[in-house]
Amino acid sequence: PYLMTYTPFAECRHAMAQAMTQTMPQTSVDELQDQLNAYMERKGLRSTSQRRLVSEVFFKTSGHHSIDDVLAMARAKDPKVGYATVYRTMKLLVECGLANERHFGETVTRFEIALHDHHHDHLICVDCKRIVEFEDDEIEELQSKLAEKYGFSLLSHKHELYGICGDCRRRRARS
Repeated sequence: PYLMTYTPFAECRHAMAQAMTQTMPQTSVDELQDQLNAYMERKGLRSTSQRRLVSEVFFKTSGHHSIDDVLAMARAKDPKVGYATVYRTMKLLVECGLANERHFGETVTRFEIALHDHHHDHLICVDCKRIVEFEDDEIEELQSKLAEKYGFSLLSHKHELYGICGDCRRRRARS
């Protein structure tokens, strides 16, 4: 089974350093950049240095990042990068299928890299907003059986489970 935990930037002072250490291989980043460049060329869009920086920073980190998170990571490399550039670049990445928008029951939109050969589900702590990615073959099999039972052919799905993580339960018990 696959399991990965992310703490939102706003909740953790060290999350930026953590995200920067959880990087994708450069070959994967290059492939994603090539796909973005091809899409922009087809659409007649310019590739600016700031747009390249924003997409590269996003592609290099794992997790679920808000626009403010991506802005902070980009500004760490170039303080002149603006919010509008990050916003438009993230919308472009969603439009071309390289990023997924996630809401996780909050008002902040979060983005994750859309890896087409990789599917995972999410556990979300409603207290600290920690997100745990997981894969479970039994759940996937059950979803397929349910779809078949009701005459559906699944195209995609999102599975988000909300609860209180162990750390927050222990914190509540001490209070």
